[in-house]
Amino acid sequence: MKKIVFSLLLVVFAFSITGCGEKNIEGSLTDIMTKVYEGIGEENLPMMLENIPLNEENFERYSFINMNYKEALASESMTGSIAHSVVLIRFDNASDAEKAKEEIKKNADPRKWICVEAEHVYVESRGDLVLLIMSNDIADQLRDNFVALK
Repeated sequence: MKKIVFSLLLVVFAFSITGCGEKNIEGSLTDIMTKVYEGIGEENLPMMLENIPLNEENFERYSFINMNYKEALASESMTGSIAHSVVLIRFDNASDAEKAKEEIKKNADPRKWICVEAEHVYVESRGDLVLLIMSNDIADQLRDNFVALK
């Protein structure tokens, strides 16, 4: 009887561990980026903000890493004197995202604009996504919005 109860407890425990993994966030990167900026007034957004699809030619310049990824999108001001960059990257799985998160943390350069520097640098992950934020006043809200995504 004890063996049966113990076996059942092990099965329940195994299911509870596998069920606690973080789910991937569904939707296109453009839709997710829109949600990351949600609630930030137009007057607080950097001037001339634009989404830039990332590819083999520009990925490392925006992400500061050289890794395989599924898709990536950067949101930056087209004015070079504004320190603002938000990079959203989707990987094949959560494990790759965690590895990338650590690499980005080590390599991100908040002075990439040379004449200006971002006050805040945040790197967050959710499931197969990694978000790099280098910005000033709105950085905390961007991070909070990403962390709150379902």
